Amino acid sequence: MDLVALEEIRALKYRYLRTLDLREWDEFADTLAADAVADYGSPSGGKPLQFQGRDAIVGYLSGAMSGTMITSHVCSHPEIAVDGDSASGSWCLEDTVIVPEHGIMIRGAAYYRDTYRRESDGRWRITSTGYQRNYEAMIPLSSIQGFTITASRWDPSVAH
Repeated sequence: MDLVALEEIRALKYRYLRTLDLREWDEFADTLAADAVADYGSPSGGKPLQFQGRDAIVGYLSGAMSGTMITSHVCSHPEIAVDGDSASGSWCLEDTVIVPEHGIMIRGAAYYRDTYRRESDGRWRITSTGYQRNYEAMIPLSSIQGFTITASRWDPSVAH
């Protein structure tokens, strides 16, 4: 068992999630192979979210995650299989998306299915990623009595 590769792939997925939530697009892009594909099965997107290539994935996400939107993506329960310079993995995803401009919060869970490749620079990158939702719920913020955002990295009108 290649324990070093397992740890490098875990760190890769965690970096993918961190840079997504912090909108660090250059570092996020570096988690993906140039030929990566993505299939995010989210009903709230209103359409199939399928992308071919790193530029398409980063371009969509960096455009969609703008304004005062707040996201938190948490993955756990990794199951990773390494075969030389390629690997596959499954991750349990729980996420929260708050969109103050539209007065909604989205909560959901899914299982990511990923593939990875160790590239010529020795670094692992995601070659495919995607999920189908176990559930997704959209909650109007107005329905949550007393709901107040008291800190937001993305909204200068809210304390940091």
